[in-house]
Amino acid sequence: MDLFDKDGVRLTVDDTIATVTLTNPAKRNAQSPALWRALTEAGRSLPGTVRVVVLRGEGKSFSAGLDRQAFTPEGFEGEPSFLDLARGSDELLDATIAEYQEAFTWWRRNDIISIAAVQGHAIGAGFQLALACDLRVVADDVQFAMRETSLGLVPDLGGTQPLTALVGYARALEICATGRFVHAEEAERIGLANLAVPGTELDSAVRDLTAALLAAPREAVIETKALLRGASGRGYDEQRTAERAAQARRLRDLAGLAD
Repeated sequence: MDLFDKDGVRLTVDDTIATVTLTNPAKRNAQSPALWRALTEAGRSLPGTVRVVVLRGEGKSFSAGLDRQAFTPEGFEGEPSFLDLARGSDELLDATIAEYQEAFTWWRRNDIISIAAVQGHAIGAGFQLALACDLRVVADDVQFAMRETSLGLVPDLGGTQPLTALVGYARALEICATGRFVHAEEAERIGLANLAVPGTELDSAVRDLTAALLAAPREAVIETKALLRGASGRGYDEQRTAERAAQARRLRDLAGLAD
């Protein structure tokens, strides 16, 4: 069932599985504020039945990043140009970037698991969108790159925290500061990708992973995800306490179902 299809984003839901597709292959799924708002709406539109969200891009590339039209004086029709935003107040600039970031924040909600199926280019904002997801399955032609620093900017769409968590500070700094490409073999080796497969096998690999994720009871997956997401911010003893609390909830729930 298609819930909506607009501004370069299509949301389709089939019971427990939602698919968010970037639908502008002619521009290699370049991103814009309108697309970001559509991604935010997709997150808000998910039915409660959804457990797994698959993010993919039509065509040869996942997403080539921000549409360069953003940096022209005219910008996008009906939108303030980035140059106009730069001339505005600090408060307006901060609020605008925060609105853009919302498109990248909902993918790690505890009640869903998100999978980015990535082929071809995933550059800049495209890289950060793939990083927004919990898991990444990549085709063997994938090319990740964080080009913002090379353009005199910084990655500001939520990608720096997951990148550092996945590959460590030193590797994250090197990837961002050089703007170099990370290909499939390296992506899998350093933890950017959970799995790298031939391009012809990308869809089937994502289906297999989705099926495996759906095999466990939903509440147990939700509690486990919450534990893992919070682990980096807790000490060892704090994490053990969190584990005990989560397990107590699960045992009580299971006991209630047994009655």
